[in-house]
Amino acid sequence: MNQLDQLKSFTTVVADTGNFKQLAQFAPRDATTNPSLILKAVQSPDYAHLLEEVVAAHKGKPTDEIVDQVLVRFGLEILKVVPGRVSTEVDARLSFDKLANIARARRIIGLYEAAGISRERVLIKVASTWEGIQAAAELERDGIHTNLTLLFSFCQAVACGDNGIQLISPFVGRIYDWYKKSAGAGWDEAAQAGLNDPGVKSVTQIYNYFKKHGIKTEVMGASFRNIGQIQALAGCDLLTISPELLAQLQGSEAPLAQALDAKAAEAMDIPRVSFDEAGFRFALNQDAMATEKLAEGIRAFAVDSGKLDKMIEGLVK
Repeated sequence: MNQLDQLKSFTTVVADTGNFKQLAQFAPRDATTNPSLILKAVQSPDYAHLLEEVVAAHKGKPTDEIVDQVLVRFGLEILKVVPGRVSTEVDARLSFDKLANIARARRIIGLYEAAGISRERVLIKVASTWEGIQAAAELERDGIHTNLTLLFSFCQAVACGDNGIQLISPFVGRIYDWYKKSAGAGWDEAAQAGLNDPGVKSVTQIYNYFKKHGIKTEVMGASFRNIGQIQALAGCDLLTISPELLAQLQGSEAPLAQALDAKAAEAMDIPRVSFDEAGFRFALNQDAMATEKLAEGIRAFAVDSGKLDKMIEGLVK
């Protein structure tokens, strides 16, 4: 049995891509997208026609409305392939605006429902800022499920768990990137691999805390740089993995052991904590890695959202 099939025996495998034509070969349950993945997809000859079709059908509408139509069109195509859920992201430029996040999320869900897709099959991705978490909490109360992304710190995860968020996506690879860059020439790859990988350690801490305290929020490790990080988190609720790394797992027959275990976590001595807004902001501020990566991630997604806007505006003319 290959490692991908072994992983599926104790973790829900999710594909991290906007390239829905790649999905079937890996048979993931769910799929995730983000502005960068959608931008990459529409720039390829395989998908350019989808962008053109959506823009042509909605000429005269504001750019942001056309963008949401494009995102949902990709989501609809993905849902033809995966049996579970698709994650569709709210514009990162709204990351610090609670009400705008809520309005955009409701519009996206409305587009899916108008196309005959139940909201149970959609997760709205929102950045894990304080405002994003509060927006997601309100959406959850309305039966719109959310996926809190750009999550790098324990305080972000705790706030999500306390606010009844459906799912969080802690970013393994970007945490690893920060620590590797920070260490410079002193970085020891072998010593920082596997269970010692700083990204793996972050997700493990969150997973164990949630299981210890019966927090229902799903933990989905994301942003992987190598299959070693995936192997070290086998047993996590879900893992969202790029097609390239899914192919590597599929190509290996080596044994894969379960690394995370909910029952083991329940027996651990882990104190319960909580954060109000001031406590959250201070805890995030004290974590240089999380502060920098959250800001960097929002900026990068905002840039790609702007590029998608320009592509659409170019087609409208």
